[in-house]
Amino acid sequence: MEIILKQDIQNLGSKDDVVVVKNGYARNYLIPKGWAVIASPAAKKVLSENIKQRAHKEAKIKAEAEKIAQNLNGLRFTIGAKTSSTGKIFGSVNTIQIAEALQAKGYDVDRKSISIKEDQIKEIGTYKAKVKLHKEIFAEIEFDVVSE
Repeated sequence: MEIILKQDIQNLGSKDDVVVVKNGYARNYLIPKGWAVIASPAAKKVLSENIKQRAHKEAKIKAEAEKIAQNLNGLRFTIGAKTSSTGKIFGSVNTIQIAEALQAKGYDVDRKSISIKEDQIKEIGTYKAKVKLHKEIFAEIEFDVVSE
């Protein structure tokens, strides 16, 4: 039986895939759970239209992410931290502080999409971070950690 998956199913396929499975598996398990629908000609037309619309929306989102990435690449800012006389930071600089600094510059970036190349920043200096704006688009930013 040919079915269209409504969600990702391990060892079977991903969302919107058209797959062939045994009749009992489809009728007794996948369809009643709402994980799949029978791949009738009408359902296939609806699927193709949904894929076209989703591709259009994805292209728009990707274009916006590329525009933001161009602005973020080469951006440099400073983050102040309390330090000892030797230049060691009390605590560490993390993604929350970087997200707040970006927000002050006018970029609304989720802290979970920021990754710092070093494990922990515990000294004064210049560092780099990577910002994930889209599943394929990343921006690299530089920031200086200075003593307050």
